[in-house]
Amino acid sequence: MSGADEWWRRAVIYQVYPRSYADSNGDGIGDLPGITARLDHLASLGVDALWLSPFYPSPQRDGGYDVADYRDVDPQFGTLADFDALIAASHRLGIRVIVDLVPNHCSWDHPAFRAALAAAPGSPERALFHFRDGRGEHGELPPNDWQSMFEGPAWTRVTEADGSPGQWYLHLFDPSQPDWNWDDERVREDFRTTLRFWLDRGVDGFRVDVCDALVKAKGLPDWPHAVHGVVRPVDGRLPPMWDQEGIHEIFRDWRNLLDSYDGSRILCAEAWLPPERAARIVRPGEMHQAFNFAFLEQPWSAADLRSTIETSLEANDAVGAPTTWVLSNHDVMRHASRYGYDGAVALESGVGADDPQPDRALGLRRARAATALMLALPGSAYLYQGEELGLPEVTDLPDDVRQDPVWERSGHRIRGRDGCRVPLPWTSSGPSFGFSTVSSSETWLPQPGYFGGFAAAGQEGDPASTLSLYRHALALRRERGLGTGPLEWDEDERPGTIAFRRGDLHVLANVSGEDVPLPDGARVLLASEPALPSGSVPRDVTVWFMR
Repeated sequence: MSGADEWWRRAVIYQVYPRSYADSNGDGIGDLPGITARLDHLASLGVDALWLSPFYPSPQRDGGYDVADYRDVDPQFGTLADFDALIAASHRLGIRVIVDLVPNHCSWDHPAFRAALAAAPGSPERALFHFRDGRGEHGELPPNDWQSMFEGPAWTRVTEADGSPGQWYLHLFDPSQPDWNWDDERVREDFRTTLRFWLDRGVDGFRVDVCDALVKAKGLPDWPHAVHGVVRPVDGRLPPMWDQEGIHEIFRDWRNLLDSYDGSRILCAEAWLPPERAARIVRPGEMHQAFNFAFLEQPWSAADLRSTIETSLEANDAVGAPTTWVLSNHDVMRHASRYGYDGAVALESGVGADDPQPDRALGLRRARAATALMLALPGSAYLYQGEELGLPEVTDLPDDVRQDPVWERSGHRIRGRDGCRVPLPWTSSGPSFGFSTVSSSETWLPQPGYFGGFAAAGQEGDPASTLSLYRHALALRRERGLGTGPLEWDEDERPGTIAFRRGDLHVLANVSGEDVPLPDGARVLLASEPALPSGSVPRDVTVWFMR
């Protein structure tokens, strides 16, 4: 593969959460035709690709990550013809399309799991999943002590065909999401068929959900340690349900399959691993990219951000892979709200109306600065829909409308991820701010009234808007080739700042609590806040400049 084909090394990829992007048929739920109708927004933004979160048939108990059929479109999102039209329209605009692959688990509505429930213990149908006899005198205890990422045991007991209490099945997430058994070759071949199905329809790659969990340790040994957050070894041992060596054989098999197609089709790994472990997934012949969640997790701290940038580049450079950068996605609090708190934030816990609220103005100011910093880094950047509008987390969402399964699974202790999934505002007024023809209270998650102040239409033509900042930064990034090439740290970096060079472009992020001087003779090309005072960079501002 030539360097000219390796678009993914420098790409800016925009995540679309289909339920919340645009609704074309007035049912309050976003859909594929709605996305197609709004592709001009992505083209004017200047992104290289869009990544579609799941749109497959699903009971939607976990936002579509509980897949009942991997090779079709859920009727609420449209049809396969609508998908083909989206691909064709995107490609005409020069936008590649990446789709979600969810290989760790399926929905309990998937035909294979239904067949497994109907079959007997020890049957070939049950071998496609992790069915085990329980512990205890009558099998009344789970097979091991593993905990679900959505709280509670990672095992659910089934009732057998004769009505008796039966075996248990493994689900690292919700009980409605049984884990596939990747030790069974039939699972591997079925997913090869799924990959070919979407590649044949023209997709440019796959974002692979929870890819580090596919292979479990032999014997499924107990693991009496926390499994939330970044997965790290404990006492030199890896958790038996994460990051097992066998995953790499699967990734190499997929890479060979993608490489057999014309063009440059990519694999991006979702793996909540520290940089040095994630880098093993992107070694030559495996995946092309892995999400850099270590960067996303850092608080607004110059030392923490710089350290993560250094370790991330070092780990990925060692295996010849690009580093990715991301600040928001569908699973975590939006960074425009996250940075409105001082110190670390529980990314997936969610915030309710009676919780401490973020400083919205401070959060947006820091979010703009963080984005300007991120887009100046070498590698590939991921954007989450709405962040280009400065959209905050909906921290006052009524608890009675929450749909994230972790809300119920945790006994209403963890509010979950609904706050970052509220439908987008396109217009400053009108029903649901242009998202749909239904009112804001009737969309699948209700929109707050203040969303109109963040609408895309209201930011058009305003050079001080967040939308204008994103467009300007992406245009400069492309023009100056910032996605590739070396990064050189500024030896005169002041405490509380992050300063580096990209060729003849200088980048200075002021993360300190006070203004810092701008070098004499600096010509500012971009600033995360408009109207900089002469000769200085205010706190929580990033500038790109020439000398």
